[in-house]
Amino acid sequence: QVQLVESGGGLVQAGGSLRLTCVASGRTLYAMGWFRQAPGKEREFVAAISWTGGGRYFGDSVKGRFTISRDNAVNTMYLQMNSLKPEDTAVYYCAADSGTAQGMRTRKEMDYWGQGTLVTVSS
Repeated sequence: QVQLVESGGGLVQAGGSLRLTCVASGRTLYAMGWFRQAPGKEREFVAAISWTGGGRYFGDSVKGRFTISRDNAVNTMYLQMNSLKPEDTAVYYCAADSGTAQGMRTRKEMDYWGQGTLVTVSS
């Protein structure tokens, strides 16, 4: 079993930056990624990274602005968010899956989910 805990959400002005952190229990030899969900909208794929860190994938809406990374030595994954826009406002969820990071782009069912952290971007 894997437990995921996100942190780092908060209030930031448009154009600013924020870094989200996801800490996993045990070994983190899973593909991991980030999803987000705004009120009234479906959960959206944001980014994913393979367990080795060699494969990285991003949703079209964040490509070029967000960076995903992981440090398996401390069982931690990061999402660096730059040039934030009001439409980035959402609850961000950390996920881990035994499948591929590439597959996380389209699959909605993951093995493990975190509790979510709220990111609010003001105009």
